[in-house]
Amino acid sequence: MQRRVLFLCTGNTARSQMGEALLRKRAGHVFEVYSAGADPKDRVFPPVVEVMKEIGIDISDNKPKGVETFLGKMHFEKVIIVCSDADKKCPQIFGPSQRVFWPFEDPAAIAGSNEKIIAITRDIRDQIDAKICSWLKEQGIEIRE
Repeated sequence: MQRRVLFLCTGNTARSQMGEALLRKRAGHVFEVYSAGADPKDRVFPPVVEVMKEIGIDISDNKPKGVETFLGKMHFEKVIIVCSDADKKCPQIFGPSQRVFWPFEDPAAIAGSNEKIIAITRDIRDQIDAKICSWLKEQGIEIRE
């Protein structure tokens, strides 16, 4: 049975969506991966969809989900919280799950030109990927390219 992991942020539009897709790509053979938001928005942030396509991951059909989608329905071995707001809004709601806090900047909060937003979103994607790869290496889990 695969180990379940949930990426959690506020809107489930950017960081948690990237975390879910990247962990699934890198270690979907080990983990069943999900994402959710404390206050989900209507759609995934378009620059996130764009930068994920750059690395061959299509999340264009993904929809933000609320934490209530999973509460009382699934047990997660690990809940990875990727923003401070969700860390405050969702204290210990997943019971005995191991909770970790990996804060990343919110691409949806970046102001500026489309080029600037894409560049920063790409950098955040790479930071999340590096953190996931480092975590997998610590556990001795094979990382898929």
